[in-house]
Amino acid sequence: MAITSAIVLFAVIWFMVLFVTLPIRLRTQDDEGEVVPGTQAGAPANFKVKRTMLIVTAITVVLWALIAGVIISGVISVRDLDWFGRMGER
Repeated sequence: MAITSAIVLFAVIWFMVLFVTLPIRLRTQDDEGEVVPGTQAGAPANFKVKRTMLIVTAITVVLWALIAGVIISGVISVRDLDWFGRMGER
């Protein structure tokens, strides 16, 4: 795996984990009962960006290491994912 592939894989996993973790433990302004004028009631009340990014990055590093290890070791290759036989015989 080239360095560019590793970086792209990390970025894709990072954003996937981010979008999965964003709604977890989210408290809205409506839940808190303090809606700031000019904002929606569904806006986050006390969003901690730094904490969320650290958690997302920690989870991503673990997932990336596992996936990159599988790719580098060759346990699963592109030919294993060729369900329609378009790559020809081995």
